[in-house]
Amino acid sequence: MKFRTRDFLTGSTAIITRPASAFKGRGLSDYAANRRRFKVTDAVPQMSAAQRIQQANDAATALILQQAQPMFQQMQSQAISGNNVVLGQTYNFNLTNVGLNRRIVVEITGNIAQAAAETLNATPFGIMNLISNVTLTDLSNYQRINTNGRHLFALATARRSGAFGAAFMNDSPVRMGSNMAINSAPPQVTVSRPFRMFIELPLAYHENDLRGSVWANVTGGQWRMSLTFNNAPIVGSATTDLSNAAYVSSTAGDVGVISGVNVIIHQDYLDQIPINPKTGQAILPVASLAYNYLILSTPQYGIVANTDFAVQYTNFRTFLSTMFEYNNGGVMNPGTDINYIGIQVANQVFLTKADPFAIGLATRNIIGDDYPPGFYYMDHRKKPIITNQYGNTQLVVNASTAAASSYLNVYWEMLSVQNQALNAGSLAAG
Repeated sequence: MKFRTRDFLTGSTAIITRPASAFKGRGLSDYAANRRRFKVTDAVPQMSAAQRIQQANDAATALILQQAQPMFQQMQSQAISGNNVVLGQTYNFNLTNVGLNRRIVVEITGNIAQAAAETLNATPFGIMNLISNVTLTDLSNYQRINTNGRHLFALATARRSGAFGAAFMNDSPVRMGSNMAINSAPPQVTVSRPFRMFIELPLAYHENDLRGSVWANVTGGQWRMSLTFNNAPIVGSATTDLSNAAYVSSTAGDVGVISGVNVIIHQDYLDQIPINPKTGQAILPVASLAYNYLILSTPQYGIVANTDFAVQYTNFRTFLSTMFEYNNGGVMNPGTDINYIGIQVANQVFLTKADPFAIGLATRNIIGDDYPPGFYYMDHRKKPIITNQYGNTQLVVNASTAAASSYLNVYWEMLSVQNQALNAGSLAAG
């Protein structure tokens, strides 16, 4: 077929020859059909399998959040009577198989009193040190949470950008403020006083981001939680390391009495999940359920002054925050015994490297406060640390002073994909 062309710059014309059109048929309907075929099959890029899965997951999540009924209910409780009966004891709770679970909230109440005539004074982390370990194991027998009470308090604080369960001063003409005993414990005990504490165990990353949530509306399997009470929550006056204590006594031998403890387990879940009319099955965010939201802690020993001390980030993980406390031979200092804190990746580049006061500034800008002395927080939510992208990733702490018994407690908040989580060891630090 011959066509006349015109060069718009020079105005010259020319005759060119092209092969006949590939469109078959002579009617307009044939041309339109071929044109539609070309646009659908050739011009529009096709989604990958991963993109289709994510699209279906996002649609399912939006539908669930729109139609499902949020539920917050007391499911389990246990009363423990007697003086100091709970100390050092572990209590196990079988969680209820119901709905799409987003978090567990543990409420603990009791009384603190003197053993004789001593005065008991709260330590920096106070009543949160009553719980030395919380463990949650899901229906696949995978351990989601394994850490202590103060870490869970610190994490709940970071997730809300403010002290968890606290009331704040204001100048309202209405008596707004701390009118209820929510997270409440006496700063000093000279007579029997009540306490109440809440501990949040997050399962989903966010109430609207269901990654990590637990689908428990099943008849087989059991998920469970265990709660371990500190064996020495009140220590004598001669004790130098108070990092794990809730109270310190004014005397060496009289270390108070904890009694009348009651534990209540609340579950936050979504009920009445929408049903697929074709299959009769619940519509679930399958990709989100493939994630585990992990809250873990690991102690690290062998710190040497003025030397980089490296702690590995686990492979096949997405880290959302890093917290740690530096116990310098039983002393928790407010940043005065560390030269710098950093996060270093495989090519020796520091993603973060700053003195503890600059780290503290970033923390204060997020939560509006400082954590107790010796406790440090680095947030990665805006740009998570995905260890598969960075390679061998390390937390680096360079201490200016280090007693012989110095150590770090490192607290991790991370996401993992279930089929990658079991064989995800780190490379050795170098």
